[in-house]
Amino acid sequence: MAFRLLLALAALAASAAAADLDWWQTAVYYQIYPRSFKDSDGDGVGDLNGITSKLEHLKDAGVTATWLSPIFKSPMADFGYDIADFYNIDPLFGSNEDFFALKARADELGLKVLLDFVPNHSSNESEWFTKSIQRIDPYTDYYVWEDGVPNADDPSKRDPPNNWISNFGGSAWAWNEERGQFFLHQFGLGQPDLNYRSPALVEEMKNVLRFWLDRGIDGFRVDAVPFLFENATLADEPRSYDPSALPTDEKYLKHIYTQNLPETMDMLTQWRAVLDEYTAKDGETRVMLAEVYAPLLTTFEYFGTQEKPGAHLPFNFQFIQYLTNSSSAQDLVDLALQWQNGIPSWATSNWVVGNHDNHRAASRYGRELVDGLNMLVLLLPGVAVTYNGEEIGMEDAFISWSQSVDPMGLNAGPDRYQLFSRDPERTPFQWDDSKNAGFSDADTTWLPVNSDYKALNLKSEEGVAHSHYTTYQHLTTARKLPAVQRGALDIQALGDVVAFSRTLEGEQTVVVLVNWGADSLTVDASVLAGAQGELTVLIPSDNASYAEGDVVEASSIKMGPKDGLVLTSA
Repeated sequence: MAFRLLLALAALAASAAAADLDWWQTAVYYQIYPRSFKDSDGDGVGDLNGITSKLEHLKDAGVTATWLSPIFKSPMADFGYDIADFYNIDPLFGSNEDFFALKARADELGLKVLLDFVPNHSSNESEWFTKSIQRIDPYTDYYVWEDGVPNADDPSKRDPPNNWISNFGGSAWAWNEERGQFFLHQFGLGQPDLNYRSPALVEEMKNVLRFWLDRGIDGFRVDAVPFLFENATLADEPRSYDPSALPTDEKYLKHIYTQNLPETMDMLTQWRAVLDEYTAKDGETRVMLAEVYAPLLTTFEYFGTQEKPGAHLPFNFQFIQYLTNSSSAQDLVDLALQWQNGIPSWATSNWVVGNHDNHRAASRYGRELVDGLNMLVLLLPGVAVTYNGEEIGMEDAFISWSQSVDPMGLNAGPDRYQLFSRDPERTPFQWDDSKNAGFSDADTTWLPVNSDYKALNLKSEEGVAHSHYTTYQHLTTARKLPAVQRGALDIQALGDVVAFSRTLEGEQTVVVLVNWGADSLTVDASVLAGAQGELTVLIPSDNASYAEGDVVEASSIKMGPKDGLVLTSA
């Protein structure tokens, strides 16, 4: 009964909220990793037609926007993050026409589509790089080229110009014999860095944005933003003295000359201006999401200013970077408040617990917290970001050394690959309990399907009360309530319980409680704003002892280990 009432209230609320907030400010963004979502042609790799066939799942889940990890032409040394042609789709995924068909179907379903824009580097198989090696203008300076320094033992040889280390390990510089210079690659050897001190390159990348905007794209997720510029003096970076880092590891140095330079912030505002040109034409906002792993105050700079805006949404990676399964409820609350109190007053917040570069949330925090984590992500102020599979509680798969394909893991070697590999969180989506979890008819998939797929899959959770997926659907509906869309936040740690309320004058208060601890307890939620008296259970987690519609006294709510509850005031 309580949730049926919620549906009615949310339907009424949606139109009212729409008048106050733009689409991107209330969105549920769903990241699709295309290789692993759905294979339509039986080659063991996901593709665009597969995604198109499953877009109704996003609509059914309550998702409103999706961003696709890279789908452009690539030799796939880093699975699409090494782009050879920014203007065309890789045949592995389909064609430009297949993509336009995907976009048309998304439009029919009311889903926004964002593309992954990878501006820091291209593939070394790009025509741009080939012509840059040959010093053919305008490509001569499209990349970061340096002469290096004479070798101390043999002056006829050259050494890299400094000590910079690649994110994938080892020197960030590689010698090109034909050009007779080193090129910078802050990621893989096959990913030479583009040179944003070249006006021709800057204009080229703006043209990439315009090309896809002209074809109806709703925005971009911008990859690896902090790396766009490097200090022009090429100074050595200082040691970090991280005891766990080897001299060839990225963590061995403090990256004060290769990340988050002021010029990078300015470039982001230039790209935002391109998007805003299109927004101004028809009033439909083209949104920019920015991948920024940086200190908090630095991350806030990527919002820009109201006069010169940067990203609409620099990703909030607080929970990914600093929260572990040994963290306390107070730790989580502190991280949430640091973000929420620190962002510009005019900015929109966002919440993320997983992506294709980090172990799955269910594995990092424990499967018992799947519903509780989704409650946090979906009901805290601002927008929510879901990595495909989080809606059903997917976990990391075990990937052996012989099965590994991620270059970050392979570069680390068989003894250390598990410290760096991103393969476990990238395994195919688990649709059902059929062959390959319904992902593909192939005999072999590009990564093995998680062995738990017989029990953990979407089909087994659809229509099942209190399943992770049903709970997720209820939460995306609850997002439409006025207090969730526009209400104030009061968040506290009540012992082991992460507790917050969303309040808006004249509207029902929404209360969220997540027991972060391993013990049963009784919590007094009446200390939260708007949470006094009786509360009605709206959405219980799969392991909660209360049922939907139960009425509880706010001052005495019983919770089991890892329980999650969403409640409303009378």
